[in-house]
Amino acid sequence: MRIVGIGASAGGLASLEDFFRHTPSDTGMAFLVVQHLDPTQKALLPELLQRYTDMPVREAEQNMPVQADSVYVIPPNRELRVHQETLKLAQPASPRGLRLPINVLFSSLASALNDRAIAVVLSGMGSDGTLGLQAIKATGGLTVVQDPGTAQFDAMPKSAIASGCADIVAPAAELPSRILAYVRRVPEHEPSRQSTTQVAELEPLLKLLQQHTRHDFSLYKPTTLNRRIERRMAIHGMTDLAGYTRFLADNDQEVQLLFRELLIGVTQFFRDPDTWDYLIDTALPELFDGLPTDHTLRAWVVGCSTGEEAYSLAMAFKEALEHTEPRRRLDLQIFASDISPEAINVARRGRYPLSIEETVSEKRLERFFIRNSDHYQIRPDIRDKVLFAHHDVILDPPFTKLDLVACRNLLIYFDVTLQRRILPLFHYSLRPNGLLMLGNSETIGRLNHLFAPLKPKLRLYRSKAYQSVRHSDFLLESFPPMSTLPKEHPVPSNQTPPKEVLSNLQSAADHVLLQVYSPAAVVLNADADIVYISGRTGKYLEPAAGKANWNIHAMAREGLREPLYTALKQAATQSEPVELTGLIVQTGAGSQMVDVTIQAFSDPAALKDMTMVVFRDRPARKGSRRRKSSPATELDYPAQIQHYEQEIAQLREQAKRSREELQASNEELQSTNEELQSANEELTTSKEEMQSMNEELQTINTELQAKLDDLALAQSDMQNVLNSIEIAVLFLDQDLNVRRYTERAATIINLRENDIGRPLSDLTTSLRYPDLQEDARQTLDTLAVSEKQITTNDDRWFSVRIIPYRRLDNVIDGVVITLVDITDTKNLESSLRKSTPS
Repeated sequence: MRIVGIGASAGGLASLEDFFRHTPSDTGMAFLVVQHLDPTQKALLPELLQRYTDMPVREAEQNMPVQADSVYVIPPNRELRVHQETLKLAQPASPRGLRLPINVLFSSLASALNDRAIAVVLSGMGSDGTLGLQAIKATGGLTVVQDPGTAQFDAMPKSAIASGCADIVAPAAELPSRILAYVRRVPEHEPSRQSTTQVAELEPLLKLLQQHTRHDFSLYKPTTLNRRIERRMAIHGMTDLAGYTRFLADNDQEVQLLFRELLIGVTQFFRDPDTWDYLIDTALPELFDGLPTDHTLRAWVVGCSTGEEAYSLAMAFKEALEHTEPRRRLDLQIFASDISPEAINVARRGRYPLSIEETVSEKRLERFFIRNSDHYQIRPDIRDKVLFAHHDVILDPPFTKLDLVACRNLLIYFDVTLQRRILPLFHYSLRPNGLLMLGNSETIGRLNHLFAPLKPKLRLYRSKAYQSVRHSDFLLESFPPMSTLPKEHPVPSNQTPPKEVLSNLQSAADHVLLQVYSPAAVVLNADADIVYISGRTGKYLEPAAGKANWNIHAMAREGLREPLYTALKQAATQSEPVELTGLIVQTGAGSQMVDVTIQAFSDPAALKDMTMVVFRDRPARKGSRRRKSSPATELDYPAQIQHYEQEIAQLREQAKRSREELQASNEELQSTNEELQSANEELTTSKEEMQSMNEELQTINTELQAKLDDLALAQSDMQNVLNSIEIAVLFLDQDLNVRRYTERAATIINLRENDIGRPLSDLTTSLRYPDLQEDARQTLDTLAVSEKQITTNDDRWFSVRIIPYRRLDNVIDGVVITLVDITDTKNLESSLRKSTPS
């Protein structure tokens, strides 16, 4: 059974009406409705929704089993979750105004149902539901959002769409048919039905994907690829793979959506607790024993997703060090990489929902996290241990000289060929006796010569000192892009000029002059990345440690970095070159005085928006005459160096103070912003609750107005009936006051409109019936019907009948007096008596 979670807020009642009016009652799915409700008022939502659907609508109760073709509505002041197809209710942990019940439901659906979960976001204010949609998306479920243009309040749908995780966007009335179409095309349990022909059919699509994203999915498992691709095809209602490939070629946005679909982002803190317990208690302490006292432990978390595993490793390192050697100062550097830029951005923020309380112990939450109103924030001492990078383990060079590599539940999505390339790469990256952590479903296969198991069931391994993989061609053979380069097209090098350049003497001479005698120079793009190198620049630039980085700020040697940063910004704003003279650069052979010229280009077209940086060494002074004639210059040279060093130290100190001041200001502004955001969220939620209640009241008011209209029509009908039968009728209440009368009664008893409510005794009448009030009172007391024939002042006869007034609920609420004119009958009777002989 699939379960559809529906989240709505302000304006949601109309959207829910449209949704359920168009939802068949035999879909085989269950529907859970969460709306922002006033926690102090009883909700009328179940009764209102029942009018729009034939499915039974119930208010959710604790431990209520979820049944197909049923609708369940959240009660006020509760959070709704699903566990093993059973409803769970809980008191909200957050104060009123900061609650996100839609996120709570969606997150529980993601955990309980994985790809069988369906989440729907309808009209509402705020952003509740967005994080929950991301959780559903990560587990392969379907995410559906109402078209903001059709919602009364579009903030919630817009927030969901902006997160990039909305599979279907349509008006509320169209969503049920779109969901059912998707469910019919994507069965719940897909059989393994891949064949060589089917895998080969994916090649054009995968090549197109690689052209747009740079990433190669050809060595991923075919079952994973087909499942994810078929899911995207089902969302668009397509069944033909070739047609979907053509659709991709014309739709860059769909390429990005498919790319995100193929990325697996399921993770959590301390996943597989037994592995982490062994790592903290045994594996890491054993690793510490073999490290020098001043060693910095380096770790690499491959496929870190949103950062939970990397932060878990930092916490585990801290706990292990405190348990074994609390006084030891051992530093830690964790490189965490992932193919998804969105996941890396989330990981860098270090903000996680309150639902992590289910997997992180209370002690760890208190120690390593800062609790906020609606999320947990990683503490700075843990955040500073992790460096996040956008990195593809298949394409990009690896991190090296590592003590630990964690690659958990990533290899299961690669085929065997790719696994046999990746695992030796991890061995190459690890130091001898380094640790390798794999997921529960992953093994090292036949690579026992590279890794020794510490505890096989926990998938922890130690790197063996096996050197044969460390030959010069290992990296070239390990990376598919390099290994698949054609032999006849070697990587070009500026050390071997093309033959056509040397075709004549002038070209050859020019080439030698450029290579030998021209100054060292680099060309930078708009991001200050080096795109071209001329001459020998090693004296001024050196590669930075870690992932390959061609940014000049990262590669500049000491003495160049700060002046270059300022000069590049200046050069970008002017057409004239910027000259830096007498810079003291620390090279491998000592200090060197260097002049630097920076020139930004606007033309020619090939160099537009680029900058050239030229380095020139200042020549050393030669000749005794020069030294004798200017001894002060020789003596001033060390003093000049000392002056520059002092100036640099002062600039660094100023920069440090400025950075600290900016950080303090930023923290104050962030604190103020969080307070304002908290107040705004509380006001928004209160407004949503009032809006939801107002919608319910408006619906009820409309129904009451319709009933009033029906009653007014019925009253008009009754009045016309009474007037048409020409019977005088007088209605009295329990105090014998006038309640209502017909026009005929007004001709016998003196009645006007303002007499309504007047006692019967105050009225004058043409009837010769002094006991009228007494008889009416007696009928009211005894419920006995009174009927008499009475004459009037103008000699007319009336049959006066007094009966009790009985309401529909069988309560006596007055009397009814009817007066029927029987004058003609009496006259006929009198004439008959006269004509009859005695």
